Amino acid sequence: MNHPTGRPSLSPRPRFAILWFLLFVVIAGTILNLPDRPDAIGLSAFLRIPLDAVLLGLLLLVMPRRMRSPIIVLAVIVLGVLLFLKLADLGTQSAFQRSFNPYLDGKMLRDGWNLLSGTLGGGAALIVCLAILSVFLLILGLLGRSMRVTASLSGRSRMMLGLPLLMVAALGGLAVARPALVEHLPFPRFTSSSASYLSDRVGLIARSVEDTRRFDAELRRVDPRRGAAPNFAAVAGRDVVLIFVESYGRSAIEDPRYAPRIDRRLDEMTRQLGDAGFSTASRWIGSPTVAGLSWLAHGTFVSGLWIDSQLRYDRLMTSDRTSLNRQFSAAGWQSVAVMPAITMDWPEAAWYGYDRILAAKDLGYRGKPFNWVTMPDQFTLSAFHRLVRDGSDRKPVMAEIALISSHAPWTPVPHLIDWTAVGDGSAFNDQATADETPTEVWADPAKIQDHYIRTVDYALETLGDYISRYGGDALFLIIGDHQPANIITGANASRAVPLHVISRDQAVIDQFRQHGFGDGLAPSATGGEIPMSQMRDLLADTLSPPALAGNRPLP
Repeated sequence: MNHPTGRPSLSPRPRFAILWFLLFVVIAGTILNLPDRPDAIGLSAFLRIPLDAVLLGLLLLVMPRRMRSPIIVLAVIVLGVLLFLKLADLGTQSAFQRSFNPYLDGKMLRDGWNLLSGTLGGGAALIVCLAILSVFLLILGLLGRSMRVTASLSGRSRMMLGLPLLMVAALGGLAVARPALVEHLPFPRFTSSSASYLSDRVGLIARSVEDTRRFDAELRRVDPRRGAAPNFAAVAGRDVVLIFVESYGRSAIEDPRYAPRIDRRLDEMTRQLGDAGFSTASRWIGSPTVAGLSWLAHGTFVSGLWIDSQLRYDRLMTSDRTSLNRQFSAAGWQSVAVMPAITMDWPEAAWYGYDRILAAKDLGYRGKPFNWVTMPDQFTLSAFHRLVRDGSDRKPVMAEIALISSHAPWTPVPHLIDWTAVGDGSAFNDQATADETPTEVWADPAKIQDHYIRTVDYALETLGDYISRYGGDALFLIIGDHQPANIITGANASRAVPLHVISRDQAVIDQFRQHGFGDGLAPSATGGEIPMSQMRDLLADTLSPPALAGNRPLP
Protein backbone atom coordinates (compact mmCIF):
# COMPACT_ATOMS: atom_id res chain seq x y z
CA MET A 1 0.00 0.00 0.00
CA ASN A 2 1.25 3.53 -0.77
CA HIS A 3 1.17 6.67 1.35
CA PRO A 4 -0.94 9.54 0.02
CA THR A 5 2.32 11.09 -1.11
CA GLY A 6 2.87 8.13 -3.42
CA ARG A 7 6.02 6.95 -1.64
CA PRO A 8 6.21 3.28 -0.58
CA SER A 9 5.70 2.51 3.08
CA LEU A 10 8.85 1.82 5.15
CA SER A 11 6.93 -0.11 7.80
CA PRO A 12 7.51 -3.85 7.65
CA ARG A 13 4.89 -6.39 8.54
CA PRO A 14 4.32 -6.54 12.31
CA ARG A 15 5.75 -10.01 12.84
CA PHE A 16 8.96 -9.10 11.00
CA ALA A 17 9.11 -5.77 12.81
CA ILE A 18 9.05 -7.58 16.14
CA LEU A 19 11.90 -9.84 15.02
CA TRP A 20 14.02 -6.86 13.93
CA PHE A 21 13.27 -5.10 17.21
CA LEU A 22 14.29 -8.20 19.16
CA LEU A 23 17.51 -8.35 17.13
CA PHE A 24 18.21 -4.74 18.10
CA VAL A 25 17.60 -5.59 21.76
CA VAL A 26 19.90 -8.62 21.62
CA ILE A 27 22.78 -6.86 19.85
CA ALA A 28 22.61 -3.59 21.78
CA GLY A 29 22.04 -5.39 25.08
CA THR A 30 24.96 -7.76 24.47
CA ILE A 31 27.32 -4.91 23.63
CA LEU A 32 26.27 -2.85 26.64
CA ASN A 33 26.37 -5.81 29.03
CA LEU A 34 29.60 -7.30 27.68
CA PRO A 35 32.14 -7.29 30.55
CA ASP A 36 35.57 -5.80 30.01
CA ARG A 37 37.33 -8.44 32.14
CA PRO A 38 37.53 -12.16 31.34
CA ASP A 39 36.76 -13.21 34.92
CA ALA A 40 33.45 -11.30 34.78
CA ILE A 41 32.10 -13.17 31.77
CA GLY A 42 29.17 -15.40 32.66
CA LEU A 43 25.45 -15.80 32.14
CA SER A 44 24.64 -13.41 34.98
CA ALA A 45 26.51 -10.60 33.20
CA PHE A 46 24.01 -10.75 30.34
CA LEU A 47 20.87 -11.19 32.46
CA ARG A 48 20.70 -7.49 33.16
CA ILE A 49 18.63 -4.76 31.54
CA PRO A 50 20.84 -2.04 30.05
CA LEU A 51 18.93 1.18 30.59
CA ASP A 52 20.90 2.76 27.74
CA ALA A 53 19.38 0.28 25.27
CA VAL A 54 15.87 0.88 26.63
CA LEU A 55 16.21 4.64 26.23
CA LEU A 56 17.70 4.23 22.76
CA GLY A 57 14.74 2.02 21.78
CA LEU A 58 12.31 4.67 22.97
CA LEU A 59 14.21 7.34 21.08
CA LEU A 60 14.00 5.29 17.88
CA LEU A 61 10.23 5.05 18.24
CA VAL A 62 9.51 8.73 18.94
CA MET A 63 12.11 10.72 16.99
CA PRO A 64 11.07 12.64 13.88
CA ARG A 65 11.81 11.13 10.48
CA ARG A 66 14.42 13.78 9.58
CA MET A 67 16.52 12.88 12.65
CA ARG A 68 16.56 9.13 12.11
CA SER A 69 19.61 8.78 9.90
CA PRO A 70 22.05 10.96 11.90
CA ILE A 71 20.95 9.50 15.24
CA ILE A 72 21.15 5.90 13.97
CA VAL A 73 24.60 6.51 12.47
CA LEU A 74 25.79 8.11 15.71
CA ALA A 75 24.35 5.24 17.80
CA VAL A 76 26.01 2.60 15.59
CA ILE A 77 29.34 4.42 15.87
CA VAL A 78 29.09 4.71 19.66
CA LEU A 79 28.05 1.07 20.09
CA GLY A 80 30.77 0.01 17.63
CA VAL A 81 33.38 1.91 19.64
CA LEU A 82 32.06 0.30 22.84
CA LEU A 83 32.24 -3.16 21.29
CA PHE A 84 35.78 -2.58 20.00
CA LEU A 85 37.00 -1.20 23.33
CA LYS A 86 35.45 -4.02 25.36
CA LEU A 87 36.88 -6.69 23.06
CA ALA A 88 40.25 -4.94 23.24
CA ASP A 89 39.92 -4.82 27.03
CA LEU A 90 39.23 -8.55 27.15
CA GLY A 91 42.37 -9.12 25.10
CA THR A 92 44.66 -6.83 27.07
CA GLN A 93 43.23 -7.96 30.42
CA SER A 94 43.85 -11.60 29.40
CA ALA A 95 47.37 -10.86 28.21
CA PHE A 96 48.60 -7.88 30.22
CA GLN A 97 46.17 -7.62 33.15
CA ARG A 98 45.19 -4.03 32.33
CA SER A 99 42.68 -2.13 30.26
CA PHE A 100 43.27 -1.27 26.61
CA ASN A 101 44.73 2.19 26.18
CA PRO A 102 44.02 3.66 22.72
CA TYR A 103 46.72 6.29 23.26
CA LEU A 104 49.48 3.79 24.02
CA ASP A 105 48.57 0.42 22.55
CA GLY A 106 48.39 0.98 18.81
CA LYS A 107 51.71 -0.78 18.24
CA MET A 108 50.32 -3.95 19.79
CA LEU A 109 48.25 -4.55 16.66
CA ARG A 110 51.47 -5.02 14.68
CA ASP A 111 53.04 -7.14 17.41
CA GLY A 112 49.90 -9.28 17.59
CA TRP A 113 50.05 -9.78 13.84
CA ASN A 114 53.71 -10.82 14.06
CA LEU A 115 52.91 -13.39 16.75
CA LEU A 116 49.79 -14.70 15.00
CA SER A 117 51.46 -14.99 11.60
CA GLY A 118 54.51 -16.59 13.17
CA THR A 119 52.32 -19.17 14.89
CA LEU A 120 49.72 -19.91 12.19
CA GLY A 121 51.49 -18.75 9.06
CA GLY A 122 50.83 -15.54 7.11
CA GLY A 123 47.95 -16.88 5.02
CA ALA A 124 46.07 -18.46 7.92
CA ALA A 125 46.63 -15.37 10.08
CA LEU A 126 45.22 -13.13 7.34
CA ILE A 127 42.14 -15.34 7.02
CA VAL A 128 41.59 -15.18 10.79
CA CYS A 129 41.92 -11.39 10.83
CA LEU A 130 39.57 -10.95 7.87
CA ALA A 131 37.03 -13.30 9.46
CA ILE A 132 37.11 -11.31 12.72
CA LEU A 133 36.73 -8.03 10.85
CA SER A 134 33.86 -9.43 8.77
CA VAL A 135 31.98 -10.61 11.86
CA PHE A 136 32.51 -7.24 13.53
CA LEU A 137 31.15 -5.36 10.50
CA LEU A 138 28.27 -7.82 10.14
CA ILE A 139 27.23 -7.17 13.74
CA LEU A 140 27.25 -3.42 13.18
CA GLY A 141 25.39 -3.81 9.88
CA LEU A 142 22.65 -5.87 11.53
CA LEU A 143 22.51 -3.38 14.38
CA GLY A 144 22.03 -0.48 11.98
CA ARG A 145 19.39 -2.33 9.96
CA SER A 146 17.44 -3.33 13.07
CA MET A 147 17.49 0.26 14.30
CA ARG A 148 16.22 1.57 10.96
CA VAL A 149 13.35 -0.92 10.96
CA THR A 150 12.47 -0.10 14.56
CA ALA A 151 12.49 3.63 13.81
CA SER A 152 10.18 3.13 10.81
CA LEU A 153 7.41 1.46 12.83
CA SER A 154 4.10 3.24 13.01
CA GLY A 155 0.61 2.88 14.40
CA ARG A 156 -0.18 -0.16 16.52
CA SER A 157 3.30 -1.69 16.15
CA ARG A 158 4.89 1.41 17.57
CA MET A 159 2.37 1.53 20.43
CA MET A 160 2.81 -2.21 21.14
CA LEU A 161 6.57 -1.76 21.62
CA GLY A 162 6.60 1.76 23.02
CA LEU A 163 4.39 1.21 26.08
CA PRO A 164 6.43 -1.71 27.52
CA LEU A 165 9.65 0.19 26.83
CA LEU A 166 8.26 3.25 28.59
CA MET A 167 7.31 1.16 31.62
CA VAL A 168 10.71 -0.51 31.74
CA ALA A 169 12.44 2.87 31.36
CA ALA A 170 10.40 4.28 34.26
CA LEU A 171 11.25 1.29 36.43
CA GLY A 172 14.88 1.55 35.39
CA GLY A 173 14.99 5.24 36.24
CA LEU A 174 13.55 4.45 39.66
CA ALA A 175 16.12 1.67 40.12
CA VAL A 176 18.93 4.11 39.36
CA ALA A 177 17.56 6.96 41.47
CA ARG A 178 16.20 4.89 44.40
CA PRO A 179 17.64 1.36 44.17
CA ALA A 180 16.35 0.40 47.63
CA LEU A 181 12.75 0.71 46.40
CA VAL A 182 13.08 -1.92 43.68
CA GLU A 183 15.90 -4.20 44.80
CA HIS A 184 13.46 -6.81 46.15
CA LEU A 185 11.23 -6.87 43.07
CA PRO A 186 11.46 -9.96 40.79
CA PHE A 187 13.18 -8.07 37.96
CA PRO A 188 16.68 -8.38 36.53
CA ARG A 189 19.21 -5.76 37.59
CA PHE A 190 19.30 -2.52 35.62
CA THR A 191 22.63 -1.19 34.40
CA SER A 192 23.63 2.14 32.89
CA SER A 193 27.38 2.17 32.53
CA SER A 194 28.22 3.06 28.93
CA ALA A 195 28.64 6.79 29.66
CA SER A 196 30.89 6.16 32.66
CA TYR A 197 32.81 3.50 30.70
CA LEU A 198 33.56 5.92 27.86
CA SER A 199 34.28 8.69 30.34
CA ASP A 200 36.78 6.47 32.14
CA ARG A 201 38.48 5.71 28.83
CA VAL A 202 38.76 9.39 28.00
CA GLY A 203 40.20 9.92 31.48
CA LEU A 204 42.71 7.13 30.88
CA ILE A 205 43.86 8.82 27.68
CA ALA A 206 44.14 12.16 29.47
CA ARG A 207 46.22 10.60 32.25
CA SER A 208 48.44 8.95 29.65
CA VAL A 209 49.05 12.28 27.94
CA GLU A 210 49.98 13.82 31.29
CA ASP A 211 52.23 10.87 32.11
CA THR A 212 54.00 11.40 28.80
CA ARG A 213 54.63 15.03 29.71
CA ARG A 214 56.06 14.00 33.09
CA PHE A 215 58.28 11.37 31.48
CA ASP A 216 59.55 13.85 28.91
CA ALA A 217 60.48 16.17 31.78
CA GLU A 218 62.26 13.28 33.51
CA LEU A 219 64.23 12.57 30.35
CA ARG A 220 65.23 16.23 30.08
CA ARG A 221 66.76 16.16 33.54
CA VAL A 222 70.50 15.49 33.60
CA ASP A 223 71.31 11.81 34.04
CA PRO A 224 73.41 11.60 37.23
CA ARG A 225 75.44 8.83 35.58
CA ARG A 226 76.09 10.84 32.44
CA GLY A 227 79.12 12.73 33.70
CA ALA A 228 81.10 9.77 35.04
CA ALA A 229 80.73 6.11 34.17
CA PRO A 230 81.18 3.40 36.81
CA ASN A 231 84.44 1.53 36.46
CA PHE A 232 82.97 -1.90 37.37
CA ALA A 233 86.31 -2.66 39.04
CA ALA A 234 84.85 -5.60 40.99
CA VAL A 235 84.65 -7.56 37.73
CA ALA A 236 87.60 -6.00 35.93
CA GLY A 237 88.81 -8.10 33.01
CA ARG A 238 85.87 -10.53 33.26
CA ASP A 239 82.79 -11.09 31.13
CA VAL A 240 79.46 -9.85 32.44
CA VAL A 241 76.49 -11.66 30.89
CA LEU A 242 72.95 -10.34 31.39
CA ILE A 243 70.40 -12.98 30.29
CA PHE A 244 66.67 -12.35 30.04
CA VAL A 245 64.60 -15.54 30.23
CA GLU A 246 61.28 -15.15 28.43
CA SER A 247 58.12 -15.33 30.61
CA TYR A 248 60.06 -16.48 33.69
CA GLY A 249 58.14 -14.95 36.58
CA ARG A 250 57.30 -15.49 40.22
CA SER A 251 54.47 -17.88 39.40
CA ALA A 252 56.90 -20.39 37.89
CA ILE A 253 58.59 -20.65 41.28
CA GLU A 254 55.69 -20.26 43.73
CA ASP A 255 52.49 -21.38 41.99
CA PRO A 256 51.63 -24.88 43.30
CA ARG A 257 51.00 -26.05 39.71
CA TYR A 258 54.56 -25.27 38.68
CA ALA A 259 56.65 -25.06 41.85
CA PRO A 260 57.48 -28.79 42.19
CA ARG A 261 59.13 -28.94 38.76
CA ILE A 262 60.99 -25.61 39.08
CA ASP A 263 62.01 -26.30 42.69
CA ARG A 264 63.69 -29.49 41.50
CA ARG A 265 65.33 -27.62 38.64
CA LEU A 266 66.67 -24.84 40.84
CA ASP A 267 67.95 -27.39 43.37
CA GLU A 268 69.70 -29.29 40.58
CA MET A 269 71.17 -26.07 39.18
CA THR A 270 72.42 -25.06 42.63
CA ARG A 271 74.14 -28.44 43.03
CA GLN A 272 75.52 -28.40 39.49
CA LEU A 273 76.85 -24.85 39.78
CA GLY A 274 78.20 -25.46 43.27
CA ASP A 275 80.14 -28.49 42.06
CA ALA A 276 81.64 -26.24 39.37
CA GLY A 277 82.73 -23.66 41.96
CA PHE A 278 79.96 -21.08 41.51
CA SER A 279 78.12 -19.19 44.23
CA THR A 280 74.61 -17.82 43.77
CA ALA A 281 72.28 -15.17 45.14
CA SER A 282 68.74 -14.18 44.15
CA ARG A 283 66.06 -11.55 44.68
CA TRP A 284 62.60 -10.60 43.39
CA ILE A 285 62.50 -7.73 40.91
CA GLY A 286 59.36 -5.83 39.84
CA SER A 287 58.86 -5.90 36.06
CA PRO A 288 57.14 -3.03 34.21
CA THR A 289 55.26 -5.39 31.91
CA VAL A 290 53.44 -8.71 31.94
CA ALA A 291 52.76 -11.38 29.31
CA GLY A 292 54.67 -9.61 26.56
CA LEU A 293 56.37 -6.41 25.40
CA SER A 294 59.69 -7.76 26.66
CA TRP A 295 61.58 -4.75 25.34
CA LEU A 296 59.93 -2.63 28.03
CA ALA A 297 61.72 -4.75 30.63
CA HIS A 298 65.00 -4.58 28.72
CA GLY A 299 64.75 -0.80 28.42
CA THR A 300 63.82 -0.43 32.09
CA PHE A 301 66.74 -2.57 33.29
CA VAL A 302 69.48 -0.82 31.33
CA SER A 303 68.11 2.76 31.49
CA GLY A 304 67.27 3.07 35.17
CA LEU A 305 63.85 4.48 34.24
CA TRP A 306 60.40 2.89 34.57
CA ILE A 307 59.39 2.03 30.99
CA ASP A 308 55.87 0.59 31.26
CA SER A 309 54.41 1.67 27.91
CA GLN A 310 55.39 1.71 24.27
CA LEU A 311 55.21 5.49 24.24
CA ARG A 312 57.72 5.77 27.10
CA TYR A 313 59.95 3.29 25.29
CA ASP A 314 59.80 5.31 22.07
CA ARG A 315 60.65 8.48 23.98
CA LEU A 316 63.59 6.74 25.67
CA MET A 317 64.95 5.62 22.32
CA THR A 318 65.33 9.25 21.19
CA SER A 319 66.84 10.49 24.46
CA ASP A 320 70.46 10.86 25.60
CA ARG A 321 69.88 8.72 28.69
CA THR A 322 72.96 6.55 29.31
CA SER A 323 72.33 2.82 29.04
CA LEU A 324 74.07 0.22 31.15
CA ASN A 325 75.55 -1.14 27.92
CA ARG A 326 77.20 2.22 27.15
CA GLN A 327 78.53 2.41 30.71
CA PHE A 328 80.29 -0.91 30.28
CA SER A 329 81.64 0.14 26.88
CA ALA A 330 83.04 3.32 28.39
CA ALA A 331 84.72 1.26 31.12
CA GLY A 332 86.52 -0.96 28.60
CA TRP A 333 84.12 -3.81 27.87
CA GLN A 334 82.82 -4.81 24.45
CA SER A 335 79.04 -4.42 24.60
CA VAL A 336 77.28 -7.20 22.67
CA ALA A 337 73.59 -7.89 22.00
CA VAL A 338 72.48 -11.47 21.29
CA MET A 339 68.90 -11.28 20.04
CA PRO A 340 67.57 -14.46 18.37
CA ALA A 341 64.06 -12.97 18.08
CA ILE A 342 65.19 -9.97 16.01
CA THR A 343 64.43 -10.85 12.38
CA MET A 344 63.82 -7.36 10.97
CA ASP A 345 65.54 -3.99 11.11
CA TRP A 346 66.13 -2.84 14.67
CA PRO A 347 66.73 0.92 14.71
CA GLU A 348 66.25 1.08 18.49
CA ALA A 349 69.59 -0.68 18.91
CA ALA A 350 71.31 2.68 18.32
CA TRP A 351 70.12 3.97 21.70
CA TYR A 352 71.48 0.96 23.60
CA GLY A 353 74.94 1.64 22.19
CA TYR A 354 76.02 -1.94 21.49
CA ASP A 355 79.45 -2.42 19.97
CA ARG A 356 78.22 -5.57 18.25
CA ILE A 357 74.77 -6.96 17.47
CA LEU A 358 74.03 -10.61 16.80
CA ALA A 359 70.44 -10.84 15.55
CA ALA A 360 68.79 -14.05 14.33
CA LYS A 361 70.49 -14.01 10.94
CA ASP A 362 73.92 -13.41 12.52
CA LEU A 363 73.82 -16.45 14.82
CA GLY A 364 74.10 -18.96 11.97
CA TYR A 365 71.13 -21.16 12.80
CA ARG A 366 70.33 -23.56 9.94
CA GLY A 367 67.77 -25.71 11.71
CA LYS A 368 63.99 -25.54 11.59
CA PRO A 369 62.18 -22.93 13.69
CA PHE A 370 60.14 -23.96 16.72
CA ASN A 371 57.01 -22.22 15.39
CA TRP A 372 57.44 -18.53 16.34
CA VAL A 373 60.67 -19.27 18.19
CA THR A 374 63.50 -18.90 15.69
CA MET A 375 65.95 -21.21 17.48
CA PRO A 376 66.26 -23.09 20.78
CA ASP A 377 68.08 -21.49 23.69
CA GLN A 378 70.88 -24.04 23.61
CA PHE A 379 71.83 -22.96 20.11
CA THR A 380 71.70 -19.28 21.10
CA LEU A 381 74.12 -19.86 23.97
CA SER A 382 76.32 -22.11 21.85
CA ALA A 383 76.52 -19.45 19.10
CA PHE A 384 77.22 -16.74 21.70
CA HIS A 385 80.09 -18.77 23.09
CA ARG A 386 81.50 -19.58 19.65
CA LEU A 387 81.14 -16.10 18.16
CA VAL A 388 81.88 -13.95 21.21
CA ARG A 389 83.53 -15.68 24.14
CA ASP A 390 85.67 -18.36 22.48
CA GLY A 391 89.22 -17.13 22.13
CA SER A 392 91.70 -15.36 24.40
CA ASP A 393 92.74 -12.30 22.38
CA ARG A 394 89.74 -10.10 23.07
CA LYS A 395 88.32 -7.48 25.40
CA PRO A 396 86.05 -8.54 28.24
CA VAL A 397 82.44 -8.71 27.09
CA MET A 398 79.28 -7.22 28.52
CA ALA A 399 76.55 -9.24 26.78
CA GLU A 400 72.79 -8.76 26.83
CA ILE A 401 71.03 -11.95 25.72
CA ALA A 402 67.29 -12.51 25.26
CA LEU A 403 66.41 -16.21 25.33
CA ILE A 404 63.11 -17.11 23.66
CA SER A 405 62.40 -20.85 23.99
CA SER A 406 59.90 -20.08 26.76
CA HIS A 407 57.96 -17.68 24.54
CA ALA A 408 54.39 -18.51 23.53
CA PRO A 409 53.07 -20.70 21.93
CA TRP A 410 55.37 -22.94 24.06
CA THR A 411 55.46 -25.75 21.55
CA PRO A 412 57.48 -27.66 20.55
CA VAL A 413 59.35 -28.01 23.85
CA PRO A 414 63.10 -28.38 23.14
CA HIS A 415 65.41 -30.65 25.08
CA LEU A 416 69.10 -30.43 25.81
CA ILE A 417 71.58 -32.27 23.60
CA ASP A 418 75.35 -32.72 23.78
CA TRP A 419 76.98 -29.33 23.28
CA THR A 420 79.45 -30.77 20.79
CA ALA A 421 76.53 -31.90 18.60
CA VAL A 422 74.87 -28.47 18.34
CA GLY A 423 76.69 -27.48 15.14
CA ASP A 424 74.64 -25.31 12.80
CA GLY A 425 71.39 -26.19 14.52
CA SER A 426 70.19 -28.86 12.10
CA ALA A 427 70.54 -31.33 14.98
CA PHE A 428 67.36 -29.78 16.40
CA ASN A 429 65.21 -30.45 13.32
CA ASP A 430 63.52 -33.53 14.79
CA GLN A 431 62.69 -31.63 17.97
CA ALA A 432 61.20 -28.76 15.97
CA THR A 433 58.54 -31.03 14.47
CA ALA A 434 58.05 -33.61 17.22
CA ASP A 435 55.56 -31.91 19.55
CA GLU A 436 51.88 -30.97 19.27
CA THR A 437 50.89 -28.04 17.08
CA PRO A 438 49.94 -24.68 18.63
CA THR A 439 46.32 -25.32 17.65
CA GLU A 440 46.30 -28.61 19.57
CA VAL A 441 48.03 -27.16 22.62
CA TRP A 442 45.95 -24.00 22.81
CA ALA A 443 42.69 -25.92 22.66
CA ASP A 444 43.29 -27.07 26.26
CA PRO A 445 44.38 -24.70 29.09
CA ALA A 446 45.98 -27.62 30.94
CA LYS A 447 48.19 -28.33 27.93
CA ILE A 448 49.12 -24.66 27.65
CA GLN A 449 50.23 -24.60 31.28
CA ASP A 450 52.13 -27.87 30.96
CA HIS A 451 54.00 -26.73 27.84
CA TYR A 452 54.74 -23.34 29.41
CA ILE A 453 56.43 -24.72 32.49
CA ARG A 454 58.34 -27.32 30.50
CA THR A 455 59.85 -24.60 28.31
CA VAL A 456 60.89 -22.60 31.39
CA ASP A 457 62.37 -25.76 32.87
CA TYR A 458 64.30 -26.31 29.63
CA ALA A 459 65.64 -22.73 29.65
CA LEU A 460 66.90 -23.09 33.23
CA GLU A 461 68.40 -26.51 32.57
CA THR A 462 70.22 -25.13 29.53
CA LEU A 463 71.55 -22.16 31.47
CA GLY A 464 72.73 -24.30 34.37
CA ASP A 465 74.51 -26.68 32.04
CA TYR A 466 76.11 -23.90 29.97
CA ILE A 467 77.37 -21.91 32.96
CA SER A 468 78.71 -24.94 34.83
CA ARG A 469 80.65 -26.04 31.72
CA TYR A 470 81.65 -22.77 30.07
CA GLY A 471 81.04 -20.03 32.62
CA GLY A 472 84.68 -19.49 33.51
CA ASP A 473 85.23 -16.40 35.65
CA ALA A 474 82.26 -14.48 34.19
CA LEU A 475 79.49 -12.87 36.19
CA PHE A 476 76.04 -14.05 35.08
CA LEU A 477 72.82 -12.16 35.78
CA ILE A 478 69.77 -14.26 34.90
CA ILE A 479 66.43 -12.45 35.09
CA GLY A 480 62.89 -13.09 33.93
CA ASP A 481 61.60 -10.39 31.63
CA HIS A 482 58.00 -10.63 32.85
CA GLN A 483 55.27 -12.92 34.11
CA PRO A 484 53.31 -14.88 31.47
CA ALA A 485 49.65 -14.22 30.65
CA ASN A 486 46.99 -14.94 33.24
CA ILE A 487 45.98 -18.15 31.46
CA ILE A 488 49.21 -19.34 33.09
CA THR A 489 49.29 -17.34 36.31
CA GLY A 490 45.62 -16.77 37.07
CA ALA A 491 44.14 -13.34 37.75
CA ASN A 492 45.86 -10.70 39.88
CA ALA A 493 49.23 -12.46 39.98
CA SER A 494 52.36 -10.68 41.13
CA ARG A 495 54.45 -8.90 38.51
CA ALA A 496 57.69 -9.92 40.16
CA VAL A 497 60.41 -11.86 38.37
CA PRO A 498 63.48 -13.60 39.80
CA LEU A 499 67.01 -12.28 39.36
CA HIS A 500 69.80 -14.81 39.88
CA VAL A 501 73.42 -13.70 40.30
CA ILE A 502 76.00 -16.41 39.55
CA SER A 503 79.77 -16.06 39.92
CA ARG A 504 82.86 -17.95 41.10
CA ASP A 505 83.92 -14.77 42.93
CA GLN A 506 82.48 -14.98 46.42
CA ALA A 507 83.31 -11.34 47.08
CA VAL A 508 81.04 -10.25 44.21
CA ILE A 509 78.20 -12.40 45.53
CA ASP A 510 78.71 -10.88 48.98
CA GLN A 511 78.32 -7.41 47.48
CA PHE A 512 74.89 -8.39 46.16
CA ARG A 513 73.93 -9.83 49.54
CA GLN A 514 74.49 -6.38 51.01
CA HIS A 515 71.74 -5.17 48.68
CA GLY A 516 69.14 -7.64 49.94
CA PHE A 517 69.90 -10.68 47.78
CA GLY A 518 69.53 -14.04 49.50
CA ASP A 519 71.66 -17.15 49.13
CA GLY A 520 70.82 -19.65 46.40
CA LEU A 521 68.63 -19.59 43.31
CA ALA A 522 65.26 -19.47 45.09
CA PRO A 523 64.38 -15.89 46.12
CA SER A 524 62.94 -15.60 49.60
CA ALA A 525 59.16 -15.94 49.66
CA THR A 526 59.02 -13.15 52.27
CA GLY A 527 61.71 -10.97 50.74
CA GLY A 528 60.60 -7.71 49.23
CA GLU A 529 61.00 -6.78 45.59
CA ILE A 530 62.73 -3.80 44.06
CA PRO A 531 61.69 -2.14 40.81
CA MET A 532 63.61 -3.18 37.73
CA SER A 533 64.30 0.52 37.12
CA GLN A 534 66.74 0.46 40.07
CA MET A 535 68.94 -2.24 38.56
CA ARG A 536 71.16 -0.05 36.37
CA ASP A 537 72.38 2.02 39.29
CA LEU A 538 72.40 -0.92 41.71
CA LEU A 539 74.77 -2.80 39.40
CA ALA A 540 76.96 0.27 38.99
CA ASP A 541 77.19 0.73 42.77
CA THR A 542 77.62 -2.96 43.53
CA LEU A 543 80.33 -3.60 40.95
CA SER A 544 82.12 -0.30 41.53
CA PRO A 545 82.56 -0.32 45.32
CA PRO A 546 84.08 2.80 46.95
CA ALA A 547 87.33 1.02 47.70
CA LEU A 548 87.79 0.51 43.97
CA ALA A 549 86.50 3.93 42.88
CA GLY A 550 88.00 5.89 40.04
CA ASN A 551 85.16 6.53 37.65
CA ARG A 552 85.95 7.75 34.18
CA PRO A 553 83.96 10.28 32.15
CA LEU A 554 81.67 9.02 29.40
CA PRO A 555 82.63 9.97 25.85
